[in-house]
Amino acid sequence: MPQQVKLTATVLETQLGQRLDQALAELFPDYSRSRLKEWILEGVVQVNSKIIDKPKEKVLGGEIITIEAQIEEEIRWQPQQIALDIVYEDEDILVINKPRDLVVHPGAGNPDGTVLNALLHHFPAIADVPRAGIVHRLDKDTTGLMVVAKTVPAQTHLVEALQAREITREYEAVAVGTMTGGGSVEEPIARHATKRTHMAVHPMGKPAVTHYRIMEHFRAHTRLRLRLETGRTHQIRVHMAHINHPLVGDPLYGGRPRPPKGASEQLITMLRSFDRQALHATMLRLYHPISGIQMEWQAPLPQDMQHLIQALKDDKEEFKHQFDG
Repeated sequence: MPQQVKLTATVLETQLGQRLDQALAELFPDYSRSRLKEWILEGVVQVNSKIIDKPKEKVLGGEIITIEAQIEEEIRWQPQQIALDIVYEDEDILVINKPRDLVVHPGAGNPDGTVLNALLHHFPAIADVPRAGIVHRLDKDTTGLMVVAKTVPAQTHLVEALQAREITREYEAVAVGTMTGGGSVEEPIARHATKRTHMAVHPMGKPAVTHYRIMEHFRAHTRLRLRLETGRTHQIRVHMAHINHPLVGDPLYGGRPRPPKGASEQLITMLRSFDRQALHATMLRLYHPISGIQMEWQAPLPQDMQHLIQALKDDKEEFKHQFDG
């Protein structure tokens, strides 16, 4: 059953000129700013008995605020003993290096066996934090760094930092094709019209920005370093496919094996058997949500990507010698 919430407060004189969502965030600190904003938009916030559904509406001070809302009861997920590669942990946050083949959050087709279940086992008190402290996700077969909040205040600050684009996330990837130079893809992303598990570039989608630079050229592939400005589902994969350079091994967005001409059997086999998107979250930089200190972590490439890159290097070297000869 949904939980009924009834809140009332008086806007302080010192809040004169504040936006309504900002004033509510100060008056009701137990609730996240995004939840309070949703309540305003849903029309469940009254100011002096009048419904106000515009978060930007200014307050003067002295108004009586009443909120009558419902909170959906959180499904109680089960703790499970699943190993986590913890890169950093303190009282407020932990940073993990996620392996491939591990879903972050339970959902259709993955009711358990996820990062969330592992977190509940590792730190049971995280059950009191919405979504067990998960503030951003990695796709099932994308490896690398993820930050998790262990407390509600840490989560609130991390979510705000993500929305304000104050958390830097950099990735390494191997893309199909030879790319001439770095750049940015700024294309909105929405759920695909017919394939419900896919995302797609769509003019009515949410804004999405991916920056990329070239780390290394191979004969028919390119090693990239990418930085996310936004965090849409499958963003890097969709954006790279959109510019006709899908990621090697990507099962959804066309990273079919395209071996360079005259490639060895070994390289052809490796490209054919690479069965996940070649994408790794390699660097995470943020301001600690409680102390405010800037922190940064790096995660080395997983073995499958190291082997792939080495095979592409060897192929390039072999053909360079043939060409030199």
